[in-house]
Amino acid sequence: MSDTGAARTETQAQGPSDPAYARPGPAPRRVLHVGCGGKGKDKMPGPFAGPGWEEIRFDIDPGAKPDILGTATDMSAVETGSMDAIYTSHTIEHVFHHEVAKVVAEFVRVLHPERGFAVVTCPDLQALGEAIAAGKLEEPLYQSPAGPITPLDILYGHRASVARGQVYMAHKTGFTTQSLLNALARNGFATSAGIRRLQRHEAWAIGFRWRADQEEKKAFRIAYLPR
Repeated sequence: MSDTGAARTETQAQGPSDPAYARPGPAPRRVLHVGCGGKGKDKMPGPFAGPGWEEIRFDIDPGAKPDILGTATDMSAVETGSMDAIYTSHTIEHVFHHEVAKVVAEFVRVLHPERGFAVVTCPDLQALGEAIAAGKLEEPLYQSPAGPITPLDILYGHRASVARGQVYMAHKTGFTTQSLLNALARNGFATSAGIRRLQRHEAWAIGFRWRADQEEKKAFRIAYLPR
């Protein structure tokens, strides 16, 4: 994959709300959707769902019909520096803790060094701890497309999916927002920003390949992270 191609021209009109287009580059931009599952582009956050972005689907499950079949620890099928962004939701907790550095390093490798960024979300164990301390281990915390989600599902992986034989849905590590930001910083991202989404017990972070200033961080948070 490269920046060439008739479909990628600077002339495509973009909305003013996408800060990614403040940095030079072709249009549409490419976002690698890591762990895409059955979700479509319309389920991606912020500008990713719009016409300014081309979704490249990446998943371990052939049944998800990804554009690229692979794992987060081995993204060798993706060309170095070929992606403008990565979006990955509830994926990074499915690898062992010692593999997190390799996953983040792969994110860094495939992103363009001057405009690449990653939006990463996963369960927030800090928020989960409050529910567990209250003794609500098996009580639903929220409803998802897969059904009710309990603290046990967040800790160890969606039990119904694992019971169906999708053992890759098991969780092998966990994060708070701060530890997620630390993982991005330790493994190649120049700067990062994050939030806690308390109502969904989620940690969200953006890692930047370039040294984003405070104004850029704010603009990307507003555009790409939930409010």
